[in-house]
Amino acid sequence: METARGASPLAKSRTDRKKTPGPDPQLLERMLYYLKLTREAESRIEQVLYRQGKIVGGVYVGRGQEAIGVGSAIQLVEGDVVLPSHRDFSCFLIRGFTLRQILCNWMGRANGPTRGRDNTLHIGDVNRGVIPIISHLGDTCPVACGVAMVLKRRGKNNVALVHFGEGTSSRGDVHEAMNMAGVMKLPVIFICNNNAYAYSTPTSKQYAVKDLAVRGAAYGMPGIVVDGNDILAVFSVVAEAIARGRRGEGPSFIECKTFRMSGHSAHDAAEYVPHELFEQWKQKDPIARFEKFLLAKRFLTEKQIERLGAEVTEQVDDAVAYAESSPLPEGASAAEGVYCGPDCWWKESSR
Repeated sequence: METARGASPLAKSRTDRKKTPGPDPQLLERMLYYLKLTREAESRIEQVLYRQGKIVGGVYVGRGQEAIGVGSAIQLVEGDVVLPSHRDFSCFLIRGFTLRQILCNWMGRANGPTRGRDNTLHIGDVNRGVIPIISHLGDTCPVACGVAMVLKRRGKNNVALVHFGEGTSSRGDVHEAMNMAGVMKLPVIFICNNNAYAYSTPTSKQYAVKDLAVRGAAYGMPGIVVDGNDILAVFSVVAEAIARGRRGEGPSFIECKTFRMSGHSAHDAAEYVPHELFEQWKQKDPIARFEKFLLAKRFLTEKQIERLGAEVTEQVDDAVAYAESSPLPEGASAAEGVYCGPDCWWKESSR
């Protein structure tokens, strides 16, 4: 196992690994933009629209763990593919879905990506390199292997990123996928968002090892632990894993240590989580930490960060207003596209 947060008897020193270049100032600003956009959009969805009854059903957010999605997906290029979980909102934004499209989907509007058939983030687009979420999250990992097989056969050095939680990592299909990826040397990066609770189950009751990343070696791939609230650390280890995949050296397993600063979903008050844990992790907020770094290094000024925040708020306001004014689907349209022929609506809309 390798670690990005300190030495370990099983760890290879970071100085022993080939260093990858860090992001340039322009990319750093884009990273902060997506961090703030994700936080503001999810906050509006969970704490406003859901409570107003404008969004029904399950609302799952990644408050406090935004650095994982941004620090990884922002490195993808054309031809790469991401398979996000429901706490990786930023992946959809970075890969080209607009806030208007996402809000329309959340509010079940006819002009959303699923035309009102779903009101979550169960959306995808092969042209954008986004594979939709599978509710049984472990099932996404074998799909990621299938995607990586295609990418390998195409021979264009593309990679696939797949996200899942530490609870999901206990499922059999995850282990089968990691074994398959290791044997076939597939260009897939398994990113475990270890946010300490699988619904209400703490990690102490989920597995008996300190770090899940030790499992990587069992499948013939590097296992790396990283501070999931440090976007630069996430960027660095994912960059190394992507480079490894592009070189044809196979998969990697990255465990991002973070914390879910909310309940499992919007209806869950998380009363099972000790209050002091929330206070401890509040001090490690990924956005505040990144802003402090940018200010200290003089990449951005306080006024620039304020302007960026105002821009983000304006964009979320626009997307919410657009979605609220968009039409609901006609009841008769529910039967469309169940069985698709050449004239299927989704084939027409994707041309």
